[in-house]
Amino acid sequence: QGAKYRGSIHDFPGFDPNQDAEALYTAMKGFGSDKEAILDIITSRSNRQRQEVCQSYKSLYGKDLIADLKYELTGKFERLIVGLMRPPAYCDAKEIKDAISGIGTDEKCLIEILASRTNEQMHQLVAAYKDAYERDLEADIIGDTSGHFQKMLVVLLQGTREEDDVVSEDLVQQDVQDLYEAGELKWGTDEAQFIYILGNRSKQHLRLVFDEYLKTTGKPIEASIRGELSGDFEKLMLAVVKCIRSTPEYFAERLFKAMKGLGTRDNTLIRIMVSRSELDMLDIREIFRTKYEKSLYSMIKNDTSGEYKKTLLKLCGGDDDAAGQFFPEAAQVAYQMWELSAVARVELKGTVRPANDFNPDADAKALRKAMKGLGTDEDTIIDIITHRSNAQRQQIRQTFKSHFGRDLMTDLKSEISGDLARLILGLMMPPAHYDAKQLKKAMEGAGTDEKALIEILATRTNAEIRAINEAYKEDYHKSLEDALSSDTSGHFRRILVSLATVSEFMGPRSEIADTPSGDKTSLETRFMTILCTRSYPHLRRVFQEFIKMTNYDVEHTIKKEMSGDVRDAFVAIVQSVKNKPLFFADKLYKSMKGAGTDEKTLTRIMVSRSEIDLLNIRREFIEKYDKSLHQAIEGDTSGDFLKALLALCGGED
Repeated sequence: QGAKYRGSIHDFPGFDPNQDAEALYTAMKGFGSDKEAILDIITSRSNRQRQEVCQSYKSLYGKDLIADLKYELTGKFERLIVGLMRPPAYCDAKEIKDAISGIGTDEKCLIEILASRTNEQMHQLVAAYKDAYERDLEADIIGDTSGHFQKMLVVLLQGTREEDDVVSEDLVQQDVQDLYEAGELKWGTDEAQFIYILGNRSKQHLRLVFDEYLKTTGKPIEASIRGELSGDFEKLMLAVVKCIRSTPEYFAERLFKAMKGLGTRDNTLIRIMVSRSELDMLDIREIFRTKYEKSLYSMIKNDTSGEYKKTLLKLCGGDDDAAGQFFPEAAQVAYQMWELSAVARVELKGTVRPANDFNPDADAKALRKAMKGLGTDEDTIIDIITHRSNAQRQQIRQTFKSHFGRDLMTDLKSEISGDLARLILGLMMPPAHYDAKQLKKAMEGAGTDEKALIEILATRTNAEIRAINEAYKEDYHKSLEDALSSDTSGHFRRILVSLATVSEFMGPRSEIADTPSGDKTSLETRFMTILCTRSYPHLRRVFQEFIKMTNYDVEHTIKKEMSGDVRDAFVAIVQSVKNKPLFFADKLYKSMKGAGTDEKTLTRIMVSRSEIDLLNIRREFIEKYDKSLHQAIEGDTSGDFLKALLALCGGED
């Protein structure tokens, strides 16, 4: 993007600093202040122009403009306006001073600023800190931090990162080898190598290092950092890697997390909106819109209020969700993403594969021995069953019956219990019969487990649905359609029945986008007709065209226009069409998030996806949640259940 300006704030045409100084003085004169006039002037001028206004204000009135603004304004609005009035380097200096002053340290603030600034910005920051506080920034950082975290901050503070775009292939290979030997191949970790290479090499060089590291080790550099480093040092190094890959994406993620969930991290929100408004706000907006399927503008609008909100929206510079005569840049990126996904064929990989040198006779005998006598050898049971494919497990069942005249499933039920029993017995069932049982359990007794019904029926292929129907009829002497019809109602029932009756029709282009939003019945019926019957490749094209027509992702529209189980079912279908492994990664994350674990969902997904796409799910999990599925399971389960889940997981990313 070179010389192309990517900020949202520009120089104001016809700028007159004296006129602005007078207008600001008038806005603060007398009882109360005209906050609207203040924010309008300050957000419509570049930082360079604001400095000229400060000088004119001092010349005209003999007063300090920032001091007057502090006196007149309060709270978050004051922090935001005052931040805009400071030169960028002084704004960074103030943030760092606040982060290391008093009891405790705001490590996240230090990481964000020092991991993301260029050499020139770093030199200006050090000079501004010295000028503003008559102190040495490096000395203050050393006095307030420790260990490898401190060492890396000091390296970054030097602003000596190489800036030559000419990259030596030999040096790339050498750095890959040095990083690998410093981490994965070493007992303990040589943190100094990580600090030297990530703190000094050029961005262009490091991007190639990251690519080669993945090819050489089979792991992204982020996975090695998570495995080898810890605490604030780990967070800092991950932030450095993210900024090297894409600084705008790093800030898009920081902004999203600042507004996600309960409460808003206003200091982070203010710091980023102020510091990036004249650098790369348009890039941040594009990435935000594509990654989170909503505009930065709309999230700020829904998460803040008053003059504070108005000022932030001005800095944002536009709403990428607004459909207009033009096709916004963020929507173009999403459109292109669907252009690729509409033709892309992702190779799905499971973590459980057929065992080499498989011997059903030996396995049957080993399982009998593990369950015979006093006590049970759970380790042997877990080891055999989690390392055989489902087809091999069925052979073991037959061999067990032939040898011992006993039913292996019955013996397992009597020997193991709880979560481990549900997992092992699930693995022993043929996939269609397992899904049929999960659907039956979701509908029996008081209440219905709608989430389980949605998860299974919205994600299975036509062949899988046909097999489930046959298994359900065979096991429960009732059709799945009849069971769903008697246990659910309304549009939700119609959606589930439609999914369960298998139809894959490649029809004409969808007209979802033309449906009047006020007619809810018509909207749900038409969405059902299209989402429950069209093929995946066709639906990907529909989603692509939908973005082009409306500047909204279809999932966004469903969440806005619908509610309850109908909304959840449609969202599951859309997410499954977009990226099925990511859908299951989200479900796994939510099953282990917060207090308590949803063992049923965790078990159901690990059993059903282990031979289909669990390796893909693992990759999506670490990409989205910055931790491996292995780590999440390890932190959330225990005992033999944990051992069996980790065996199915198939490895640490």
